Amino acid sequence: MSLCPKVEKAMQLLGKRWTGLVVKQLLDGPQRFSEIKAGFPISGKLLTERLKELEDEGIVTRKVYAEVPVRVEYRLTEKGRALQAVIGEIEHWAHDWMEIKEQAQLN
Repeated sequence: MSLCPKVEKAMQLLGKRWTGLVVKQLLDGPQRFSEIKAGFPISGKLLTERLKELEDEGIVTRKVYAEVPVRVEYRLTEKGRALQAVIGEIEHWAHDWMEIKEQAQLN
């Protein structure tokens, strides 16, 4: 059985560390970089990389406001919002099937 190139690309993108959580957080609406970063322990460099990848794929848009200081917001595109059902199903599956060991919860 061969894997569809589109499915493979989607799995590679969404399977990257933090990518799914960034998308999940943006499902709540537009957010600034600092708001996204406050949601989970990701480095600024890696968050920048993930947002750029999502932007390149047309999943996220970046809007710069001409203010002082400059304000930048990230939001999901229609393509990104279409992931809501996928993220929701992953959440349901995780609640039903994933176990967290105590040590992992402390980290």
